[in-house]
Amino acid sequence: MNDFPLTYASQADIERRRLVGKPLFGLGRILATPAALEVLTAAAHHPAKLLQRHQCGQWGELCSADKAANDQALISGGRLLSLYKVNDIRLYLITEAVSDAGQRECSTLLLPSEY
Repeated sequence: MNDFPLTYASQADIERRRLVGKPLFGLGRILATPAALEVLTAAAHHPAKLLQRHQCGQWGELCSADKAANDQALISGGRLLSLYKVNDIRLYLITEAVSDAGQRECSTLLLPSEY
């Protein structure tokens, strides 16, 4: 069982969890495109490392405004996006917004050109 809330009441609540390295949200079903898996395999980089960073609110190479938008999405239930570089190749990790069923349905790892 996971101990993270579906949404947060404030930025302070997010920062408390981030400070101790706890996951901030559920990933739902985990998906990856063949091209993204090819990049990770060639780099001998396990996708779980990126998933863990994403889930703990380490948004990677995003600009400050996009990082702030992700934190706001944790409060509102919106979509989350991280950008990581693996061997200088950019990879997106996107977790869908909270659905009508009250959960995040999936997280997808893909190349920016596949978005």
